[in-house]
Amino acid sequence: MSETVSSLVGAASTASFLSLNAALYLGSLLVSAFALWGVYRRPRPQPALRSVAILVLGDIGRSPRMMYHTESFANNNFLTYLIGYGGSQPIPSLLTIPRVKIMHLTEPPRYLSWLPFIIGGPLKVVRQVVELVYTLAVRIPHPPEFILVQNPPSIPTLAVVWFVSKMRGCKVIIDWHNTGYSILALRLGWDHPYVKIAKSFEGYFGRCAYAHLAVSKSMLYFLDTVWKVQGHKVVLYDRPPARFGRASPSQTHELFLRLLPELSTPASGLSSFLPASNPPYSTPFTYIPPSTPPSAEGTAGETAAPAIDVDLGSFAENVAMPALRPDRPALIVSSTSWTPDEDFSILLDALKRYERLARERVEEHKKSEWYPLIPKILVIITGKGPLRDKYMREVEQLQTGHGGGEDGEDGPWRYVRCVSMWLEASDYPLLLGSADLGISLHCSSSGYDLPMKIVDMFGCRLPVCALKYLCLHELVKDGVNGYAFGDAEKLASDLQFLLAGFPESSEVLSQLRKAFDGGASDASSDSEEEEEEEEEEEEGDDEDDKWEWCTWEENWNRTMRPLVLHDVATEADL
Repeated sequence: MSETVSSLVGAASTASFLSLNAALYLGSLLVSAFALWGVYRRPRPQPALRSVAILVLGDIGRSPRMMYHTESFANNNFLTYLIGYGGSQPIPSLLTIPRVKIMHLTEPPRYLSWLPFIIGGPLKVVRQVVELVYTLAVRIPHPPEFILVQNPPSIPTLAVVWFVSKMRGCKVIIDWHNTGYSILALRLGWDHPYVKIAKSFEGYFGRCAYAHLAVSKSMLYFLDTVWKVQGHKVVLYDRPPARFGRASPSQTHELFLRLLPELSTPASGLSSFLPASNPPYSTPFTYIPPSTPPSAEGTAGETAAPAIDVDLGSFAENVAMPALRPDRPALIVSSTSWTPDEDFSILLDALKRYERLARERVEEHKKSEWYPLIPKILVIITGKGPLRDKYMREVEQLQTGHGGGEDGEDGPWRYVRCVSMWLEASDYPLLLGSADLGISLHCSSSGYDLPMKIVDMFGCRLPVCALKYLCLHELVKDGVNGYAFGDAEKLASDLQFLLAGFPESSEVLSQLRKAFDGGASDASSDSEEEEEEEEEEEEGDDEDDKWEWCTWEENWNRTMRPLVLHDVATEADL
């Protein structure tokens, strides 16, 4: 009995000791927090340059919009701290601007990903909170004037930025790319408790900020009416930097000389599909014309990639610049994350239908030349993701004859090839600028964001076929810069319509491409006026239907500069 009593007394004393230690520990943390608060709330000397911290809780190199923000702030004489994870290389210009300071966060330990999400998720958040507070409050020597934070992810960045802004006296700008809770709902379901907590968290900490940037009018309307956000509220559409543009035949030639080894592998199945080439004089899409005109007796196939005279004289006198081959297939580009929210099966089904339509069109053309042929197409898919191998195995089966047609048609595909590639950052805009058509399978989790991949394509003057959803009309205008589709049948029909007569008479593609010229095309002024009148008739008086294109720099200077440079706003009012 006495032993039991003594053991209980010992346990009680131990518990009291632990409770006392815990209380002292919590007390010391609170005292330290208040002391840190007091230190950073004191008057501080102003640095020589205005400063901004740009926070990306993701791979910096895969966050183009935030990199463009960084470049724009730095070009306006802000000392700019770009905070995020390493991995992909950032755009080269960021590495050469002295006012840009890149601060990398450390990757979470691998064991956290091995734990169940209900355990590993909160542990990861706690770790991120500690590192973010340390980076924003300690590693940055002077409190920045602005903290620009990307959302999503919302947890824990919005709360951390709110806390640091109160502690250091910074102005918060939230760049709303999407809603974080809607992305979490794709993984857990809309009724999951975590999704409801995330929605409440995002709505609370995202409500108050100096400014809110929305990627679409639909996003801004949601923020204003549902969450009733406070502060300046503006739409800052994604736009590409000025370096994006249409590739010249010479650039396309150089690009495919680099890509040819990958396109020529037996695994690609392209050796018999693409036109024969003779590098460095020709590729499947380009060739260097001969120094003398080809013989009139030669056929189109013989003059498409002519033999090169080995006895050429000086380069300047005899060697012509590369040109596009008249026998090239149409080049289609799509970028995907290979995740369930981008349904690749729609594109796959559309390619099956296109193969069948191409075969039917050949038979119709034999009966009457009034039916234009539709070309072979090479579809290059860029991006990485978990479903890539699954879908590419299915593509390989179709291309080699295992289910290549619909309605019982067998045999390998003759008019369609689809390959997956991962490109260097410098080659990606060149591929877009060399392509004839882009395809977007993006389907927004919230219905309020717009695909950056379409913006990149438009920056390279590339018309797009895009999967339709709530606010897509703000970016893709049917018949102006592309077409929207809702299913595989419509996509296949659009491909047939846009590519008919390619490349000699692809008038529809040429007309769509003029939308990006901004009135600076080679067409006569009379034809431009006629096009403008037609567009006005189609668009009516609705301002939301009007569409104009510009670069990121022009868009940022028009929208953001008045928010962060008050002297600019004052001058604009004079």
